[in-house]
Amino acid sequence: MIVTTSATIDGKPIQEYLGVAAGEAIMGANALKDFSSGIRDLVGGRSASYEQVINKAREIAMNDLVERARALGANAIVGVDVDYETIDRGKKSNSSMLMVSVSGTAVRIAD
Repeated sequence: MIVTTSATIDGKPIQEYLGVAAGEAIMGANALKDFSSGIRDLVGGRSASYEQVINKAREIAMNDLVERARALGANAIVGVDVDYETIDRGKKSNSSMLMVSVSGTAVRIAD
């Protein structure tokens, strides 16, 4: 399935618009990752553990998007938008969750 952030696909005319499709993933980061990230904030550098969580959440959300578009009869998705949010779990838990949501327009294009 072709998935793109653009509104069109070169050389592939859109035959039918099937509706908006979306996918979501909410991932938690454990206390160890939070601790190591805090140290990296102090000394600088990238947090590989958080990057892995973000990449995994985006992959899950994109797969969810593709499944939902297929269920609508689509063979492509245009206008894809990816959003990232954090969900604070409160002071008692001292951690947050990451939400990745993706949406786009499910379409049928010429083969």
